[in-house]
Parts: sequence; C-alpha cells; structure tokens
Amino acid sequence: MTAVFLDLDGTLMESHRGILASLRRALESTGHRALAESDLAWMIGPPFDESFRSMGLSDPDAVIAVYREHYLESGMFDARVYDGVPDALGALRESGARLYLATAKPHVFARQITQRFGLAKYMEREFGPELDGTRKWKGDLLAHALAETGETADRAVMVGDREFDMAAAKEVGMKSVAVRWGYGKESEWHGAGAVIDRPDALQAAIAELGL
Repeated sequence: MTAVFLDLDGTLMESHRGILASLRRALESTGHRALAESDLAWMIGPPFDESFRSMGLSDPDAVIAVYREHYLESGMFDARVYDGVPDALGALRESGARLYLATAKPHVFARQITQRFGLAKYMEREFGPELDGTRKWKGDLLAHALAETGETADRAVMVGDREFDMAAAKEVGMKSVAVRWGYGKESEWHGAGAVIDRPDALQAAIAELGL
C-alpha cells in the first residue's frame, strides 16, 4: 500500500492569479511598489517569509499580514483544479493508495480550498504549516506527517512541482515525482525519480518507482 503526499499549488491547483494578486497588493501597501511590478511567480511554493528576506525586505511579517488579509478576501478561491487531477486522484484511491495533502500553504487556508474545489474527499489527511511558521519547511512537514499517520518513507512518494518538494522528500527518505504543468523548472527536478507531463501518468510513474 503506497502513501502519496501531494503538493497543492502548481500540482493539484492552478492558483497563481489569486496568489500573485495578493502578493502585489501586499507589496504595494507596504511601500515596495517596484517589487510589486516585478515577476513574482518564482515565489509560489517556498515559504513567503524566506522569499521576502531574499528580496531584502526588513519587514516580511508586515507584508505577510497584508497578503493574508487580501488573500482571504479575494485571492484564495481565484484558482482552478488542473484538468485530469480528480480522475488521477480517483484512480490512485481505487488502486489502494492512501492520499495526503502536503502543502507549504498554512493548513487553515489549504483545507478551505480543498473543500471548496472538491479535493478534500480524496485525502486521508491534510498537512500544512501553522500560521506562525511551524513546519514551514516541507521536510519538517513530511516528517511530521509520517509520524502522525504511521506511514513509512520507503512506501511513500512526494508529488510536486518545485525543488523544495524533491529536497524535502529526499530528506525524509521518500521517493518523488515531479510534474511539468506547475510553476517549477526542469532544473529543479534533478532529484525526482520520475517527471510526468499529465496527471493521468501519475499512477504509472509511481508504480515504476516500485511503490
């Protein structure tokens, strides 16, 4: 029996419109207009506070607070499920796999999204960091999820679109599958056991990994 841990943004959901609109509003509102006008797509995936610090911002918490306010008001549901994802999740469930959400998005937001878009019904449990940043690194999140569920890393796989997904899986001893349709680039997937182009290829890719 295989445990499949799934990223949310860029893997299950095309969510950049709501995220980027909220990021731009937050940066503009805190006096960072030039950054707000730049390409911010690279920020989808890793923890925002680390990204803001890498941009040289001295007040990441203030930016995050404004981001969350706007995101809750209008950005959170400005998204869609990628075509083919529900069928792929259903096929995995029918094969006996257990599915878990493992997202860098705070779980209080992620669970509202999966419920709204009909993804929650496929999940055994859903994991994400706390609002205070606890378990914001996905390696810590996966370790916590394994401990909570009793799943073992040798029978588990992480599915995601960014290098952080691959690195976190490696850290806890999981295999990983990278998806091309999200926000990552090919250079980020060197640690993946497989790279797929379509959701309907996921089940076969996991099987080929020996899981």
